[in-house]
Amino acid sequence: MNSHEEFAFDVAVIGAGPAGLAAAVAAAERGAKVVVLDAGAQPGGQFWRHRPESVIPEPDGHGHHGWKTYLDLRARFDAAASRGLLRYLPNTQVWMTEREDAGRFVLRLTPATGTVIEAATVRADKLVSCTGGYDRQLPLPGWELPGVMAAGGIQAFIKANGTLPGKRFVVAGTGPFLLPVAANIAEAGGKVVAVCESASLANWLPHLGAASGVPGKALEGAEYAGVFAKHRIRYRTRTVVTEVLGESSASSVRIAKVDADGAVIAGTEQLLQDVDVVGFGWGFTPQIELAVALGAETRIDADGSLVCVVDGRQASNVPGLYLAGEVTGVGGAVLAVAEGLVAGAAAATREQPTAGTARQIQRHRKFAGAMHQAHPVPEKWDDLLTDDTLVCRCEEVSHGEVVHARDELGATDARTMKSFTRTGMGWCQGKVCGFAVSCLSTKGAADAGAEQASLAAFAKRPVAAPLTLGEISALDSRQPLDS
Repeated sequence: MNSHEEFAFDVAVIGAGPAGLAAAVAAAERGAKVVVLDAGAQPGGQFWRHRPESVIPEPDGHGHHGWKTYLDLRARFDAAASRGLLRYLPNTQVWMTEREDAGRFVLRLTPATGTVIEAATVRADKLVSCTGGYDRQLPLPGWELPGVMAAGGIQAFIKANGTLPGKRFVVAGTGPFLLPVAANIAEAGGKVVAVCESASLANWLPHLGAASGVPGKALEGAEYAGVFAKHRIRYRTRTVVTEVLGESSASSVRIAKVDADGAVIAGTEQLLQDVDVVGFGWGFTPQIELAVALGAETRIDADGSLVCVVDGRQASNVPGLYLAGEVTGVGGAVLAVAEGLVAGAAAATREQPTAGTARQIQRHRKFAGAMHQAHPVPEKWDDLLTDDTLVCRCEEVSHGEVVHARDELGATDARTMKSFTRTGMGWCQGKVCGFAVSCLSTKGAADAGAEQASLAAFAKRPVAAPLTLGEISALDSRQPLDS
């Protein structure tokens, strides 16, 4: 390693999505020496994912919202890097975070792909974690078939490859995110057979005040309505997919209308045939493992997710640890950028946010809360499950096994359920099944804190990314990028 590559960092930023880009820019522009660690091959994160810049050097932002914001942040990001104030380490995952006795943060690194990373360890005085989130999934009969994807996975596939993973799609679940996914599919040449939204749009009526505070969201909705009309996409409310059918891959789905609790209304079942891709989205799960490992305080958000607690400067209860974006609650890219700018500035100089920025964050946070309440996960989603429906696909644990462990063996939290059934012990480490397992484990629990404790069990992962035994054995011999 060359000597000019070895220096101490003032601020480390994990993630280069909307929040991470904003935090890195804000810290670097205030004179801090910043390192950005990102699992992606190029900045943008999931929200601004785009074709490889080695193939398309200047992407046009087609299919993206807030692309001007990205271009502005990216220009400032690149400028800071050219001035030597910012170091970007792509294809790099942080698998462990620690704090030294002096309060400095130690980040253990591993390649996100088969590439070689520049260092095994990074140290920094302050840490801004902007790790984002991933699609929340719920099991149902047939969801393990090839052709069943996360809604966000479909969108990422289109953005990264410029092509579609299939021809005829059903998009189902709940929340506004279903709209851009369906629109992206249609504009890329796919046929959206139906969008199945489990909630009723009437759920927004008590929240019109919160919605009016973020008028840009209404404009986005109008834009999607135009795309739906142009491509004749059927938007079905109070409707769920009850089963995915197919021999070797998905080929059709059963759908049905549901009541306010999510229970299927008898006589409303329909079969949608000639479908080769089914995309499910039930909101997002914040990726908080690294922050939790450092002792960050958590709470249950309006959407049932476990999120981290921060103050007005995006500071956690852990000194020197700042959090921005989905880890503080799923709220969209505009909110993530605003929080990132605040977190980066605070990490660099302990600067307080302006009154205008604080109001912007408050408005978008209020809108996010309204969105979560208007689009809840159906209370009776598990009524669709049969005994042999897989809940944990990695370890092939069925719903019947989970119910038996809960009712007969006393596995009333996710950690105990893991011990008895191996749920969450596979390759994804509970990222796919964790929310569902927590819900099923605590069903009927009298303790109001049972759900939070169960979700926290999945979040407590000292090893936050897959790594080899060889990497562990080489920990003492590989040189840190800090001196």
